[in-house]
Amino acid sequence: MSTADQSPRAIRTASRGTQALALLVAGCFFMENLDSTIVTTAVPSISRDLHVDAASVGVAITAYVMTVAVLIPVSGWLADRFGSRTILLTAIALFTLASVACALSGSLPMLVVARIVQGVGGAMMVPVGRMTVLRVTAKEDLIRAVALLTWPALVAPILAPFVGGLLTTYASWHWIFLVNVPLGIIGFAFAMRIVPRRADEVDPERVPTPPDWLGLSLTSVGIASLVWATTLLTITPVDLVQTVIAAVVGLILLGLAVRHLLRAPKPFVDLRLLRIHTYGVALGGGSVYRFVISAIPFVLPLLYQAAFGWTPVQAGSAVLFLFAGNLAIKPTTTRMLRTFGFRRLLVAAHLVGVACLVAMAFFRADTPFGLMVVVLVISGAARSVGFTAYNTITYADVEKPQMTGANVLDSTIQQIAVGSGIALGAIAISAGLAVGRGLGAGGDYAYDFAFVVIAAILLVALVPAWRLPAAAGGSLTRR
Repeated sequence: MSTADQSPRAIRTASRGTQALALLVAGCFFMENLDSTIVTTAVPSISRDLHVDAASVGVAITAYVMTVAVLIPVSGWLADRFGSRTILLTAIALFTLASVACALSGSLPMLVVARIVQGVGGAMMVPVGRMTVLRVTAKEDLIRAVALLTWPALVAPILAPFVGGLLTTYASWHWIFLVNVPLGIIGFAFAMRIVPRRADEVDPERVPTPPDWLGLSLTSVGIASLVWATTLLTITPVDLVQTVIAAVVGLILLGLAVRHLLRAPKPFVDLRLLRIHTYGVALGGGSVYRFVISAIPFVLPLLYQAAFGWTPVQAGSAVLFLFAGNLAIKPTTTRMLRTFGFRRLLVAAHLVGVACLVAMAFFRADTPFGLMVVVLVISGAARSVGFTAYNTITYADVEKPQMTGANVLDSTIQQIAVGSGIALGAIAISAGLAVGRGLGAGGDYAYDFAFVVIAAILLVALVPAWRLPAAAGGSLTRR
């Protein structure tokens, strides 16, 4: 058989291998994203079992989110130093074992320590898994691969309230961690089989020698301080002094980190990547988009339970219609990107998302459920298009040697944006309650206010997408 005959077959084989790898990594992302929010529905049960107040259990949620956010910047160096395959396998194993430890915890300190270890595994799975896919994926297959990697960020926050409520109500809170065990075992076995060994090939030019520990330390502690500040804003009553101190320290340290990274000869991440227009827009506008969209699966269940009197399972079930919209539109997103281009789809995703949020502000207990379903399905479809478009265009003009640094920076900002989305929802509801009391409004007003605030921020995030060139991302869409 001639070389010309073999080439298409080799291309098809490589494409199938890339898709299998992307599906594996997507499964890892799903576990990590699900664990970021699933604990929230089990807080009352955990507090009763461990004999602590519900507010104290929030530390277990914060410990996980902070650990992931702090260690993501380190993961890029670890992958360059020891190989992506090795780090990914280690991360899956660590995450799975820590999940068992969480389920077996008999006290709050034990649970917090187990969550921190789980966060270490999650922090390595998030960027290293995606980087492994990016390193072995050709440009022409990037849209399809990123589409597969996007669904966990869309699905997990929506499924978490339902799954958490279901497991807590009909089993026990321990099962919200134990569900990770079979997933982790299957994921590890498949990773051993399908992650290419060439992913462990270390490029000496990419390994910081010595490591940029100063940049890593400034960035990690700065991120931890900001994440802690946003977490404090969600706890009532708000400790204003501690919140301000944490925020100021975080901003100062990140300012010093930026100064260092721009001057260091070999920084752990190259901020000059932000000069790439599509990458800069994806990190700027895209982060605000994720920040806003991540608040919706948090606010909606609270509206249904606190204002409408629904049960946790009913509220979680209703939020699943966001997932229905995600699922319905997902098979067409690649075709839509190639037909309409990134700019048009991003603008449309923003505008449709704003319209749906305004519609949610008019939800009432007597609103026909069918009408709610229509709004939620359309909102879910817009989420899917926006997430996929932003995640794909991020790497449209990034060259292969720049992938590690670009991936670490993007993963860090995404984690902060998604984690802070819950804080945005909580702060907007608290502000709505305060304003509502002043106006003598009913309990629904707080959620109306929250949805309008979220819609306004999403509208502002439209500006960078609007300013994208019409041909942006053309190297991926062949337009």
